[in-house]
Amino acid sequence: MLRPIPCATALLLLLLPAFTAQAEARQATRHLEPNTLVPKGVIHYAPTGFPDRIVAVPMQDASTGFSVSWRTDAKVDAPVVEIAIASESPDQWDGDTPPRRVKAVTRALPTANGAAHHHHALVDGLQPDTLYAWRVQGDRTWSPWRQLRTAAPAGAPLEFLYVGDTQNKNASLTTRVMFEAVRHAPKANLVLFAGDLVSEAVDDDEWGEWFDATGALATMAFAPAPGNHEFFEEHEDTPQERRVLGEQWKAHFALPGNGAKGVEPTTYWFDYQGIRFAVIDGTSALDLDAASTQAEWLDGVLAGNPNRWSMVLIHQPFHSPRGEERNKRHQVLRDELMPVMERHGVDLVLQGHDHLYGRRGSDGGVPPVYVVSVAGPKQYLVSDDARATMSPVGEDTQLFQVLRLEGNRLSYEARTVTGRLYDAFTLVDEGDAGKRIEEQREGRIDERQCSRSRTLGGRTDRCWE
Repeated sequence: MLRPIPCATALLLLLLPAFTAQAEARQATRHLEPNTLVPKGVIHYAPTGFPDRIVAVPMQDASTGFSVSWRTDAKVDAPVVEIAIASESPDQWDGDTPPRRVKAVTRALPTANGAAHHHHALVDGLQPDTLYAWRVQGDRTWSPWRQLRTAAPAGAPLEFLYVGDTQNKNASLTTRVMFEAVRHAPKANLVLFAGDLVSEAVDDDEWGEWFDATGALATMAFAPAPGNHEFFEEHEDTPQERRVLGEQWKAHFALPGNGAKGVEPTTYWFDYQGIRFAVIDGTSALDLDAASTQAEWLDGVLAGNPNRWSMVLIHQPFHSPRGEERNKRHQVLRDELMPVMERHGVDLVLQGHDHLYGRRGSDGGVPPVYVVSVAGPKQYLVSDDARATMSPVGEDTQLFQVLRLEGNRLSYEARTVTGRLYDAFTLVDEGDAGKRIEEQREGRIDERQCSRSRTLGGRTDRCWE
């Protein structure tokens, strides 16, 4: 028996074509925003003697060390990091003892903005759960002092962030996500990026804007996964065409160096306060025949995990919210890597790539939980298949995720760029009984859908450029 449509709903259906027409008329008067805020022909991100693009990355044992990377012009060669236990006084010397100095290794990188020197320094031998003040050297100058807390021993409460693709219009539209994330995770010392940090792997303006956009997270260690946009096509449209990792990725991040054989620049693992994090290179798995190599490596990383919890960070999703064609392309991930994760009971698989939101549990209703999210403005459309197999899903929404570990409870919440709660659940470890998923529905807003029929650029497969 058919149910009558409520009057309000019927009226909305009648008015919807008019609303859509008005929205499209307003949209037609707007112009597509360029990918960066740098006008053509302007050099804004030229390297200088002043250090910039400063970033810390956790080392294999994040309680005792981290690496530091930064950029200067080519006049600076093998500078140092100065580091000391942070003091309440503006004087970072401990009595007559100066801050420790760690010399960096320097590599040159030619860019459209000029010749740059990128510096990497490994700062090890630190004390767990300790706040350190540190700064990096330039040409007769220093960066401002920064502060970073090393990981505490397992069992201490932990708060951290997970961010999906940033990629496009970082300075214009990603920046606000980062500021809002800090408001909701004021104790976070770690942030995970699920790849596609920029759109063009070797565009120096885009990298400059990404570092500007993420400046609000300067007190955190960054753990990035590579996306397909961190690669570029070499010998495009020829039989020799292949994907190549951009030199900017290797220059900007000094990773732990414990990755899979042949994929060391883009895979790694580290332990952070009771969680083992493994970072996979989905692009190399899909396009460079590195899936089985990474599966073997991941099996060893997870088999040797002494921690209660484990997470995998990868760009390309195992289950795509964008539809069956994308899932067919990612079959090798499900064939080679998914059995390893499920055999070892990985708790969360954090993903990007699809510019949507979607959550899916494993077939048994227990971890792993697979999540896809997006922070940047490029937005695609959710497939009908994903609506049937994932919950919640979301379109046309910039998001960030806050995770908190306390005792036997690992909580997850996805929030919109305006701070509203979009998704939330908790994994509860019950010992011999295993782990279970506890849903949190209170306070969550309704699933968001795209209201546009095309983008400003005329694309009908996206909601926003």
